[in-house]
Amino acid sequence: MVSAQPAKNAPMRMLVAVDGSPSSTAAVQFVASRLAFNGAPPHIDLVNVQTPIPAYPARVAGGATVRAYHASQSKRILLPAQGVLEKSGLAVARRCIIGVPGVALGRLAAKGSDLIVMGAHGRTATAGLVFGSVTNTVLAACKTPVLIVRAPLRRRSKPSVGGLHVGIAIDGSRYGAAAIRYVLKHVHLFGPSPTLSLIRVVPDLLSVYVPGLAQMPTPMFSPEQAADSQRRAFEATLAPARRLFARAGLAAAEIPLVSNGPGDALAAYATERKLDLLVMGSHGYGALKSLLLGSVTTRVAAKCKTPLLLIRAP
Repeated sequence: MVSAQPAKNAPMRMLVAVDGSPSSTAAVQFVASRLAFNGAPPHIDLVNVQTPIPAYPARVAGGATVRAYHASQSKRILLPAQGVLEKSGLAVARRCIIGVPGVALGRLAAKGSDLIVMGAHGRTATAGLVFGSVTNTVLAACKTPVLIVRAPLRRRSKPSVGGLHVGIAIDGSRYGAAAIRYVLKHVHLFGPSPTLSLIRVVPDLLSVYVPGLAQMPTPMFSPEQAADSQRRAFEATLAPARRLFARAGLAAAEIPLVSNGPGDALAAYATERKLDLLVMGSHGYGALKSLLLGSVTTRVAAKCKTPLLLIRAP
């Protein structure tokens, strides 16, 4: 549990992208019912991106007609989302922009947003579409943290009065450290008394498979050696994380998981413990590369529907 609250932060600048889809609606509901905003309320830009009409039909219809069409379509999508947010006491500025959705959202967020919130559908990790092309493009287009919601909320139809159960996946890399720093800086988002858990997956050294041999584990360590190595790996990762939490005056549970499939282990834990949010550091190479998110993040996204907050390292 959180043991203390840091000083109240400046208002957050939040970009909430909506397209009228069920996952988009779930993202808006998450902002309205799960997040908390202590102190100054956030600046929320509620954004809908309209795809440009091809040049010839646009010339035939005329600029005024095209603009009116985009405005009408955007308003139809934005007004219901605005109503949900305003019902929770949040002030919203509606924006309609024209362009390629992922690129346009990434460029807008890069101008000063602290957080992008969006829904995503996607299909399979092997197809590279676990989040859908728009979300992948946003992740490639900017370094702004992205909160991705893919399923309707399971609980709490009313705004949360308590804290969220937040898991933070760490692995000793700068991406994990970036995830911790973001959570500590914006801990007010997660309610007055959130439950924070640091999750570290260490290798299962007793279930190592050697290619070419029978499909059976080939022990390379004694149980004692394996346990000692796992303990040291866990402590090496947790030590700097503890220092960051101590400086912030906060505390977190420490969760060791043992698995040779870290993505699967994190997804299973998030699902079984019904986490409200899983925070992960992630890198990106480009919208066309399958390793855009990294294999662990992609595996987590493919295996569970828990909302993911992805933090890119500076």
